[in-house]
Amino acid sequence: MNTAIRKQMTISPVIMDLLNNQIAMEMKASASYLAMASWCDQRELLNSKAQFYKQAEEEREHAMKIFTFINDNGGGAISPSVENVNNDFESLRGLYETSLDQEIAVTESIFNIFKSARKESDFTTEIFLQWFIEEQSEEEDKFRSILDVFDLMEGMPLKMIDERLPTE
Repeated sequence: MNTAIRKQMTISPVIMDLLNNQIAMEMKASASYLAMASWCDQRELLNSKAQFYKQAEEEREHAMKIFTFINDNGGGAISPSVENVNNDFESLRGLYETSLDQEIAVTESIFNIFKSARKESDFTTEIFLQWFIEEQSEEEDKFRSILDVFDLMEGMPLKMIDERLPTE
């Protein structure tokens, strides 16, 4: 697409496409966390339910930050469709392991966009992504810490483990 909008962009067209893919990834993560929250809600795992609802909203906020960034810099943000969201889960620990894997994948994607922005001399995007890099470090740490709780409380009733988990 070679439109007037793209010719007047502050950000690189290559990077804009990567950022639009990141929006889709963030929105899929949001939908995934909603599915996890529902699973927890059905089992009265209240702390985990709150954690996943909050996480779903955070991922949507991340997508919106990127969406706005693209449009504010002369690009064209694309609203993604979200498909193939898993709603079947085996265990609470499995939810948190999936969450960590999902966050690691998001981090890798952000790193890829950051490296590409640097290669394209797209300094605006490089600076913008620094916040996301810090955020992803915090997200991964949070889920690793939660999985540590499972290791420490191995063999305890699920409800008791859930009560020890943070809601933020």
